Amino acid sequence: MKQDQAVEARAPHPLRWHILGFLGVAQLMLILDITVVAIALPHMEMDLGLTREALTWTVSVYALTFGGLMLLGGRLADLVGAKRVVLTGLLVFTAASLVAGLADSPSMLIGARIAQGVGAALLSPSALSLVVTLFHNDERNRALGIWSALGGGGAALGVLVGGVLTAGPGWPWVFFINIPIGLVIVGALARMLPRQVPAAPRARLDILGALLVTAASGTLIYAFIAAGENGWLTATTGWLVALAAVGYLAFVTWQKRATSPLMDVRLLARRPVATGTFLIFLATALMIAVFFLGTFYFQHARGYGAMQTGLLFLPVALATMAGANLTGRSIARLGTRTLGVVGLLVAAAGMAIPALSLHPATVAVGVSIAASGTGAIFVVASATALGQVAPHEAGIASGIVSTFHEFGAASGAAIISSVAAVSLVDNTLDGFTNGFVVAAIAAAVAAVVAVKLTPPRPAHDGSASR
Repeated sequence: MKQDQAVEARAPHPLRWHILGFLGVAQLMLILDITVVAIALPHMEMDLGLTREALTWTVSVYALTFGGLMLLGGRLADLVGAKRVVLTGLLVFTAASLVAGLADSPSMLIGARIAQGVGAALLSPSALSLVVTLFHNDERNRALGIWSALGGGGAALGVLVGGVLTAGPGWPWVFFINIPIGLVIVGALARMLPRQVPAAPRARLDILGALLVTAASGTLIYAFIAAGENGWLTATTGWLVALAAVGYLAFVTWQKRATSPLMDVRLLARRPVATGTFLIFLATALMIAVFFLGTFYFQHARGYGAMQTGLLFLPVALATMAGANLTGRSIARLGTRTLGVVGLLVAAAGMAIPALSLHPATVAVGVSIAASGTGAIFVVASATALGQVAPHEAGIASGIVSTFHEFGAASGAAIISSVAAVSLVDNTLDGFTNGFVVAAIAAAVAAVVAVKLTPPRPAHDGSASR
């Protein structure tokens, strides 16, 4: 009887590819809201009187809340069922988008961005959990490749969409556009998603754990942002980083003692999971950093309009999706180590081009090349960390990967805005050059680390994932 139930549970869902399509569009919407805002920032700055810190927080606070509560969202999906959490997250995100579009002050805008992050934190890990559980074996790798292509390409596409909307009806529409899309997806998924039995209905949510990891991450991001004003080697920056470290240590300690922990910290000791989280963090940080630099370079330094800047990022979107798609097709043959290292080296080479010669043409070409590399890294990271997780770990493992994705976005925006601060407030290109140099060096160093850290081949059994 139990064996028959297990076979039935693993039977392919007839609408799984349709579900993947709607979940992919939902995830695309979440990722778009990181980069679609980047191109609208100069216009928000003028209309709402945003300072440099407020500009950075407009990007970072969304990614920070998104990432800080992601583990809670993944755990909630395991406890009450991914379908409920997906639909709730979509509704929260859609409502918050309406408030963001109506914002008439920096505080209202940032508050709405926090609410968007809460909705995204519920939606993203539960959606990825569904992808992991609905697909098996080779189909799972294909599905993860599509998921990664949508995420990576969506980030670049966000700049194009943001340019069209900002130059047309205005920056509020980068948020208003989410409303009809979100409502359509809610209606479709409510009918199509299978009803799920909670994995552990009597377990409690670890609210303290969520608060600890979010507070620690917020402190670290604040340290990065403040470094642009106070300097990187100041006592203030040092104390903030140390305080964040204490917060992370408290989180790990609590997770080992809690009766119903937010996450099993032992998962991070598994080589595939550790590798995947490292790669997803770095890929997202590099991607957001380059988009942040590129949009401000074209609009601030060169005086390009939002539409022209958005069109310049169309090749970036295509390159990201091409890199992700090619990697998804060849990962079983070439292995994660080879593709991960190649992706990082391509990203480093692409970002070195504008670092050596800061010109509109070199920036456009370099960012496109770098995007193809980061697109490959996204697929390698997801396939490595999630390729062989057990069904009962799908929600929390997806939450871990998605958490580091958003922490990478928040960190990338914070660090690069501090490195390039001089160019964001003055008429000089030095900050932009320094930003590309830092990004290129980070990618090159990560390639060396990945040679040792990344498993040479995708895991084929449960033991390999440990």
